[in-house]
Amino acid sequence: MDVKLIAHTRLSDEFLDEIYPIDESVGVNERAAVALTAIRTCYSPLKPTEILPTEGAKYFRREASDGEGGTDADRLFRHIWRSKHASTLEHITYTFAIEGVSRSLLAQLTRHRQFSFSVQSQRYVRFGRDDKSGGFDYVTPPSITRDKRFNVGSFFEDDAESLFDEAMAYIQAVYDRLREAGVPAEDARYVLPNAAACNLVMTGNLRAYLEFYNKRRSGSGAQHEIANLAERIREEITKVDEWTTKFFEGSE
Repeated sequence: MDVKLIAHTRLSDEFLDEIYPIDESVGVNERAAVALTAIRTCYSPLKPTEILPTEGAKYFRREASDGEGGTDADRLFRHIWRSKHASTLEHITYTFAIEGVSRSLLAQLTRHRQFSFSVQSQRYVRFGRDDKSGGFDYVTPPSITRDKRFNVGSFFEDDAESLFDEAMAYIQAVYDRLREAGVPAEDARYVLPNAAACNLVMTGNLRAYLEFYNKRRSGSGAQHEIANLAERIREEITKVDEWTTKFFEGSE
């Protein structure tokens, strides 16, 4: 699995140049600036375009008054999260490139309706060994290992991982034979397994990712692969937006 953040919400050039000059916003995280604008719009008589020019310095340059560290903007974000006014975080979006995950994970992921997906197609991408793809890749669950052995009759013994690999190789051979027989890729794909790997682009807002993390994080009972994805997404978001760390820590 490879997970990379490829895009996120930014302040517009017009806003920076004409309303909130860049020299005033130095050191201010742009997603945090959007969150502050949304939050304060709900409680302030100011217009949304007046929030940052009027209150930006107050929130982003003063020490948090709640004694929990960071700036007063961090204090406000903590308060909003704890008070469940999380709709104000829906204005901040992140787009991820997610590569090498199973179709089993994809089926679980699409149950989270808040996200937008663009998924590698098994209809239009051909997965024969002689195609550009070189055949289908697959994900092996960590529970399928060579130390799990079993006896078949009295003639030989085998292990779970070897059996799994043999099954994938057999499915590849069946797919190839169907294609050789003239079966179109969109129909030959019916034999491909849940283990078959795919790539996708996924976009969602911060609130959606927090709710996803709450349901799928490690220790939540989620299956290993999607739990790993949840942790990778958390790492990518908090890497660029450290101010969101407390949100993920408090999502239990």
